Amino acid sequence: MTAADIPMGDHRNLLDIIDSLRAQGVGRYVDLPEIIVCGDQSAGKSSVLEAISGRRFPTKDGLCTRFVTELVLRRGQNTSTKVFIIPGEARYDKEKEDLEHWKPRSSVDNDGLEAVTEEAMEAMGISDARKFYDDILRIELTGPNQPHLTMVDLPGLFRTGNKEQSDTDVDTVRSMVEKYMARPRSIILAVVSAKNEYVLQEVTSMAKHADPEGLRTMGLITKPDTLDIGSDSEAYWVRLAQNTEVELRLGWHVLRNRNFEQRGSTSAQRDATENDFFSGGIWISVNREHCGVEALRIRLSSVLKDQILSQLPSLVQDVENGIHECTEKLERLGPVRGTPTEQLKYLLHLSEEYTSLTRQAVDGTYGDRFFGARKKHDGYPRRLRAVVQNLLLEFRQEMFLNGQSQRITASESEGEDENETSESPRIPRSRYVEQVAFRLKFSRGRELPGLFSPLIVGDLFEEQCEPWRKIAKALVEDIVEAAHQTTELVIRHVAANDIVIEVLKFVHEMVEELKIGLDAKVDELLVSATQHPITYNRQLTDNAQKAQQARHKRAIRQLIRKVFGSQHFDDVDRKINLNPVHFVDLLAQGLEPNMELFGSSTAVDYMEAYYKVAMNRFIDDVSVLAVEDCLIGKVAELFRSDKVLDMSSDDISRLAGETAESSVERQRLVDKRKMLDDGLRGLKGLQKQKQFTRPADWGPVSSGDVEEQLEKTTSDSESASIVSFVRSPSPEMYS
Repeated sequence: MTAADIPMGDHRNLLDIIDSLRAQGVGRYVDLPEIIVCGDQSAGKSSVLEAISGRRFPTKDGLCTRFVTELVLRRGQNTSTKVFIIPGEARYDKEKEDLEHWKPRSSVDNDGLEAVTEEAMEAMGISDARKFYDDILRIELTGPNQPHLTMVDLPGLFRTGNKEQSDTDVDTVRSMVEKYMARPRSIILAVVSAKNEYVLQEVTSMAKHADPEGLRTMGLITKPDTLDIGSDSEAYWVRLAQNTEVELRLGWHVLRNRNFEQRGSTSAQRDATENDFFSGGIWISVNREHCGVEALRIRLSSVLKDQILSQLPSLVQDVENGIHECTEKLERLGPVRGTPTEQLKYLLHLSEEYTSLTRQAVDGTYGDRFFGARKKHDGYPRRLRAVVQNLLLEFRQEMFLNGQSQRITASESEGEDENETSESPRIPRSRYVEQVAFRLKFSRGRELPGLFSPLIVGDLFEEQCEPWRKIAKALVEDIVEAAHQTTELVIRHVAANDIVIEVLKFVHEMVEELKIGLDAKVDELLVSATQHPITYNRQLTDNAQKAQQARHKRAIRQLIRKVFGSQHFDDVDRKINLNPVHFVDLLAQGLEPNMELFGSSTAVDYMEAYYKVAMNRFIDDVSVLAVEDCLIGKVAELFRSDKVLDMSSDDISRLAGETAESSVERQRLVDKRKMLDDGLRGLKGLQKQKQFTRPADWGPVSSGDVEEQLEKTTSDSESASIVSFVRSPSPEMYS
């Protein structure tokens, strides 16, 4: 079976879909199945392509091709040739347009591929600047004797420079080949010359590095006729061809191309000479399906088809992921906003989205996907109500622990283990009372002994609550930062990328305006809280009485221990005999005999009692009157639609206007998504065809197997839909 016997139809459709994706640039975003032809400059790559296609390729020694060439071969009743340049990503504007519309003056049929290649080099500007380009020269050959095959020819590897290629080009070519080899869907056709030592050829080590297990590499041996008959070297290359020396899953193949003396021979003469060569000598021991160009055409066609089919599910997934990525980016760019009407419409939509999300963030409903899963913490900064609640709880705790200038303890040792995180300095109550008594002595009014001026309670309270200002101001900063963070996350979620900065600036300025009111309210509450004590809360007297009772109880307990010993408190059931008169005298000893200290102690009791009442009131006032009423409750109202409608046309344009870069990027994404959508339909059409099955392995396929697989047919409707998609595109499509 020859390449010409391979049926047209499904096999062609399969390759045409992949080629169409590649021609339209999908390969920039998704790795496509392909056969890459690589080898050293002297390995005979051009002769291999020439033998497969039947067309002469440039074979000038020491000349480095500075771009990638795609060779697309298709069998058809009529002979035709098409040559295009697919511009690389680095081409823009007129450069790109010129290359897209480039057509060679020379004819492939009359002047040969070498003349066309030189024209392509001139169009790419290679004749003026000796560098490599990511442009691709695409050559499509159709004819009755062509196989269904697509190959990507890479520049030949070399070790040192000359007049045509510099030493720098060595690394450039190597990097280019490595990039193509690294693609997991690429079949590596490693061309090695029997004329040179196997281990000294660059392509062997590079293929080994890219494909360590040899799963997607096929070796191709050229120039076997240069070996001495019967030599050890010839035996080595035969073992290599038999896949015993260096084992590859796709195996090896051998070609005998034209030598210098046979350079003028026709393709038929070349094939006849090759057939005679492999029909005798030691090469007769090599499987005939692994020798000669006819078998190579069939084998490569089968390998490429199997690779496409095996990669089809993951390829479809990658294309779907690419479509999803384009859709997400287009959503981030927003709709077209070129006119004032479009800008106002978009800004009103943005206002609705912002108001809805911030209202949920403030109310704590969190129903939108923007807030993330409740069990995960990554969405916490978006949940403003949760952040505010926790900040206020921390504020309350900070007030309890560090809101007092001095923490008054009942004795020197009491309180050492509790409230360990408090930063307030401790002072024994007895010493504090003495300090108060000393102050009262020098500010005495008309009070009778044992009484105290009511002003002292206010003075002591004002000193105790000095830390409140620092704690409250720290809370304000934290709350405002939380509001900034949540509003920024909302805006980045709903606004187009190119207007995020301006909208953020607009909203953050309004948050800062609210902060001014919040600061003023906190200052007002601080003044109100630290003025002369005023309260009608019964907890004031309750707190004072409880403190006095607890202190009196501790004093009685201490006297009883002193008289009867502490063992009586260890055994609650133990009875003692007590003289009532003695007991009354004992209780009398617990009273403070110094009236100045007695009055000062009472003043301290009332100061501490009032501090608790005032602190709880201040915590609630800051939480409700300041944080809630002045800021959090107004965050969702900052970007209402009525404010948008009141904006000037300049403000609307500044906030919602579209940059030229965004417009270009949107069009690029739209084109890319359309390209991927079209490709996805073709790929999914292939998946529906029952005759295409994933190959069991990647081992060598016989011509009989190929014929059996390729002769299967599909329904006319499915085949027609695929064919309509993959028909050769016009030059304008290569953008």
